[in-house]
Amino acid sequence: MNVLLFIIGLILVLLSLLDALWTVLWVDGGAGPVTDQVTNGVWWVMRKLIRTKRNYWLSLAGPLIQTVTVFVWVGLLWAGWVIMFSADPNALIYARTPEPQPTTLIDRIYFVAFSISTMGNGDAYPSRGGWEIAASFTTLSGTLLISMVVSFLLSVIGGVTTKQSLASQITGLGNSAEEFVLNIWDGKGFPGLDLQLMSMSSQLGTLTEQQLAYPILHRYHGASPKHDSAPAVAILDDTLTILKYGLQEPYRPAPALLISARSTVHTYLKTLASASIYPADHVPPSPDLTSLRQAGIPVVSDEEFMRSLNDLTHRRKLLLGLVERNSFKWPQGTS
Repeated sequence: MNVLLFIIGLILVLLSLLDALWTVLWVDGGAGPVTDQVTNGVWWVMRKLIRTKRNYWLSLAGPLIQTVTVFVWVGLLWAGWVIMFSADPNALIYARTPEPQPTTLIDRIYFVAFSISTMGNGDAYPSRGGWEIAASFTTLSGTLLISMVVSFLLSVIGGVTTKQSLASQITGLGNSAEEFVLNIWDGKGFPGLDLQLMSMSSQLGTLTEQQLAYPILHRYHGASPKHDSAPAVAILDDTLTILKYGLQEPYRPAPALLISARSTVHTYLKTLASASIYPADHVPPSPDLTSLRQAGIPVVSDEEFMRSLNDLTHRRKLLLGLVERNSFKWPQGTS
């Protein structure tokens, strides 16, 4: 038996299963090393190749990355077992001929495909002894991988649904922070704001946990700003900034509510490093209080508001980096 071939095959099998287990089951571990390389590689290629209609075509990045990842897992497992069975010419016996004979490479590929897909052994069977045990583990590893693939697909789809739901809820109230505040002002106050913020914070908290577990969610790109969480989170954070620092104190929401909502955004931003998303090199445009002032909303002076924004420079640069990484423009209202 060729020990080197057996070891190489075993390494590939273990690499496939461990990377899948890491990605699917280790909630705090993010993506496995192979999945991480596949994710970054496909994303880099798509951003280099796509020059027109970027938002629409980049919306295909997430599904493509997920598909390639699954094929890489299956390919590594398939190749690993084929190499292991190739280490011994007599590991598998071909049974279709009148006299059983050793298998060819094509036969071994066929045997492993049947085994890992749990369809049986096909027209070949393992030699007695250790190779019978190896064949059993081939089927077992295939069953395990199939279960993890299904779990991976369903979990990521659930996360994508959360992203789109959050984006729709936020942008439904405004395409910028200024529009958001204007739309919830009834002339005297902000009725229903507490429930809106609690709902959005809850969804964003759920999305944060999902993105920590599955960083591939960062690569699911909406076809428009209304369907992408990146500009939506930027709108939400600027809205919270206006509510906390832009309104005159008697009209601000409860401090505990603002602290909770802003903390949720902060926790969300901490997940960006796992997807190689970093602060932009400049600060995004500041919210403009002019339209709010014209609508009769009691806001502070521009000078006081700008002083408050000085302490939020890094946070807003990171939000801009997120928006630009998703190929969108910063959501900005008109004065």
